[in-house]
Amino acid sequence: MKRLPLLMAAFALTALAADVTGTWKGTVETPMGSMERTFVFKVDGNKLTGETSSDMLGKSTIADGKVDGDRISFNITASAQGNELKLHYTGAVKGDEIKLHVESEDGAISLDYTVKKVS
Repeated sequence: MKRLPLLMAAFALTALAADVTGTWKGTVETPMGSMERTFVFKVDGNKLTGETSSDMLGKSTIADGKVDGDRISFNITASAQGNELKLHYTGAVKGDEIKLHVESEDGAISLDYTVKKVS
């Protein structure tokens, strides 16, 4: 019986996690010009997986993804002109929009933009 309250609490926390499963798109202004990026998210409990793609940086797999209430975070490794680029994303979900902040591992890139759910 002592486990029942713990199970109920764990279920409640999982139920509060934002469901970002689906396809999201947005455009960000970079030093190299505008870049449209597509995110395909899958959520399992508090774990966020999927992939992201753009014409400029190609396709990347989402790693270390987490959902905590209306907050998400994940990492990708992209290729830019033959160089590996590690990016860390954080975001806040509000309805069919996610406000994202992305930073490169070395701090040289720091961008903010909004993506919208398309399916």
